[in-house]
Amino acid sequence: MFKTLSTILLLCIAQLCLAQNKFTAFIKDADSREPLIGATAILTGTSKGAKADNNGVVTITGIPNGRHVITCTFMGYQEKADTFSFPLPSDTVTIYLEHAGEEIEEVVISSTRSKRSIRDIPTRVEFIAGEELEEKGNMKPGDIRMMLNESTGIQTQQVSATSANSSIRIQGLDGRYTQILKDGFPLYAGFSGGLGLLQTPPLDLKQVEVIKGSASTLYGGGAIAGLVNLISKVPTTERDLRFLINGTSAGGLDLNGFYGQRFNKLGVTVFASRNSNKAYDPSNTGFTAIPKFERYVFNPKLFVYFSPKTQMNFGINFITEDRIGGDIQYIKGRGDSTHSYFEKNKTNRLSTQFSFNHEFSEGNSVTVKNSINNFKRTITIPGYVFDGQQWSTYTEATYHRQRENMDWIGGINVYTDHFKEQQTDTLPKRNYNQNTLGGFVQNTWKTNDWLQLETGLRGDYVIDYGLVLLPRISVLFKISPEFSSRVGGGLGYKTPTIFTEETERIQYKSVLPINANVNKLERSYGANFDLNYKTSLFDDKVSFSINQLFFYTRINHPLLLNTVPGNLYRLENVDGFIDTKGWETNIKFGYGDFKLFIGYTFTDARLNDNGIIRENPLTARHRLNNVLMYEKEEKWKIGLEAYYYSKQTLTDGTTGKPYWICGFMAEKLWKKFSLFVNFENYLDTRQTRFDSIYTGTVTHPVFRDIYAPLDGFVVNGGLKLKL
Repeated sequence: MFKTLSTILLLCIAQLCLAQNKFTAFIKDADSREPLIGATAILTGTSKGAKADNNGVVTITGIPNGRHVITCTFMGYQEKADTFSFPLPSDTVTIYLEHAGEEIEEVVISSTRSKRSIRDIPTRVEFIAGEELEEKGNMKPGDIRMMLNESTGIQTQQVSATSANSSIRIQGLDGRYTQILKDGFPLYAGFSGGLGLLQTPPLDLKQVEVIKGSASTLYGGGAIAGLVNLISKVPTTERDLRFLINGTSAGGLDLNGFYGQRFNKLGVTVFASRNSNKAYDPSNTGFTAIPKFERYVFNPKLFVYFSPKTQMNFGINFITEDRIGGDIQYIKGRGDSTHSYFEKNKTNRLSTQFSFNHEFSEGNSVTVKNSINNFKRTITIPGYVFDGQQWSTYTEATYHRQRENMDWIGGINVYTDHFKEQQTDTLPKRNYNQNTLGGFVQNTWKTNDWLQLETGLRGDYVIDYGLVLLPRISVLFKISPEFSSRVGGGLGYKTPTIFTEETERIQYKSVLPINANVNKLERSYGANFDLNYKTSLFDDKVSFSINQLFFYTRINHPLLLNTVPGNLYRLENVDGFIDTKGWETNIKFGYGDFKLFIGYTFTDARLNDNGIIRENPLTARHRLNNVLMYEKEEKWKIGLEAYYYSKQTLTDGTTGKPYWICGFMAEKLWKKFSLFVNFENYLDTRQTRFDSIYTGTVTHPVFRDIYAPLDGFVVNGGLKLKL
C-alpha cells in the first residue's frame, strides 16, 4: 500500500514539474519600438513577476499549464493585461505599451514645419497644452502673460507703469527679439506687437509652442531670442462648446466663448470674448496698477475639406479696445489741474489668415498661406498724441516631401511691413516701408534609431538692407529610452524700427525716425545644448525627469536709444554687442495624484557699448519656479506656486529688490462644468511696497522701470461650462 501511494505521489510531482512553463517577452514602446528597460510583468493573482533587462526582456518561470493573465506596466505608459494559454506555441512574444495620460494623443509640433511628434524633433521645443493650458487659463483668462511668464527662461516685462503694456523676454533679451506667431503667421511685429500679449485670451488655443534661441531660419527675421507660436483649436466631429466667466477682486470681468465642430466637408470654429477691468490702485500711490479697459475679440474660422488630400481654411481676427491708465482721480472723473496725468490707448486690429494644403501623393504636399494684418493705435498723454497705422502681409508657398526616415521642406515667402504716422508734432514722420523676399530649405534625417539631424538654410533679401543668409543645425541623440540630448544653433537678424521697449516707455515721444542709410540690421548667432533623463523610482511609485539646458546668444551692433541735441532721441547701432548666457534646469516628480515641478534659470546678460560693459537691464540673474499640483481625475485640481526673482539692474543705474510671488489655485470639476478660484500673489508682493515707481510730481511724473508686480494680491474665480 505504501509503495503504491509513493508511486502515485512521485508521478504527480513529476507531472507537476513537467507542467511548469517559462514566459519570455520583449516589452517595447508602441510608437518607437524601443525596449522599455525596467518595465514590469506580473502573473496576475500571484507574486510571480520580473523586470525588463537592458534589452527589454522579461522572464517568468514556474507557470503551470492553462490560461493565465500577465499584466505589464511601466511609468508613463498604459497598463496592459494579456491572456496567454500555456504551454505557449512560441518561445518569445512581444508586447507593445502605449503612452499614458495626455500622451495617448500624440503631440505634433508644427513650429519646426516638419510636423513630427515632439519625441522625434531634433530642435528643442517646449509646449504648453491640454490640462496645463487650462490651468494657466484659470489664473489669467483674459490674456497669455502669466501662462508664458511662469516658464523657465521667459519673463513678461511690463513696459508701461500705467497702461500695463508688456513684452516677452526670452533668456534675458528684449522683447523685440522674440517672434510671436499665430498658427505660423507672424502677426505681432513692429507696431502691431504693442499690447499683443494683453489682447490674446487663451480659451481658443490648442497648444503653445516655444523655441528658445535663434529661430530666424524658420520664419524670417525677428526670432533672435526665440519664437512663440500660438496654435488654435481645429474643429472635430464632436461638438466643442465652451464658456468661461471670470471675475476678479481688482474689478476685472472676463466673458469668453468658443465653439467648434466639423460637418463632413465643412468645419467651423468661433471664438468671442469681452474683457474689462476697472481702474485699480491697491497701493494708494495715486496711479493705476491696472488700467481701466474694455476689449472685444471676435475670431471666426472656416475649414473646407475638399477631399482627404485637399483642405483649406480661412479666418478673421478682430480686436478693439479702449484702455486708459494714469492718475486714479482723473480716470474716476475727479481730475483737476494737479490730478491730470493719463495715458490713453485706442487700438483696432483686423487680420485674416488663409491656408490651402494639397497632398499630391503619399508624403508629397504643397501648402500656400497668406495673412493680412491691419493695426491702428492711438496713444494720448497730456500734451502729446502718437497716432499710427500699420499694414503688414505674409505670403508663403512650401513643398513638403516626407518619408519614414527623411523630410524635405522648401519654400519661398514675401513679407511686407508698412507704417504710416498721422503727424501731430513738428518731428519728421516715422513712416517706413520694409519688404522682404525669402527662400528656405530644411531637411530632417533619421540616420538611425539613436541619431536624428535637422539642418536648414534661409536666404532673405531685405530691401534697403541687403541679403542675409541664415543657416541652422539641430541634432537629437537618443542614447537610451531614459536618456537623450539635443544640441543646436543658428544665425538670426532683426530689421530696425522705432518700436522697442525703450521707445514704448516714452510713448515714442521725441524719437527720430530710422534711417536705412545709417542704421543697419542687428545680426546674431547662438547655440544651445540640453540633456534629458527620465526614470521611475521606488518600484515605479515615483516618476522623475530632469532637463538641463545651456544657452548662449550674441547680438552684434544692437540698436539702442541715445539722446541727441534738442531733447530728442535716436535709435543707433552701437559699436559693441549684447551677449546672454546661462542655463535652465527643469525637474519633475510624479507620485500618485501629485506632481511637483521645480525650475531654475541662471541668466548672465551683458551689454558691451563701445567697450563699456554693463548688465543688460531688467534681467533677473536668478529665477526659481516651484509648482505643486494635486489632480484627481475629473474631480479636483489644486495647485500651489512659488516664484523667486533675484535683483535686477534698472535703466537708471539702480538695482531692484529681490522678491517672491506665491499663488494658490483650486478647481472642482463636474461632467459639464467646473468652478475655479485663484489666489494670485497672496503675499501681496508689490513694487510700491519696497520701491518707488516714479519721480517728479503727480502732474508730471517720470516713471521708473517696472520690475515687480503692481497689482499685488488679487483673487479671481469663475465658472467654466462645456456643453
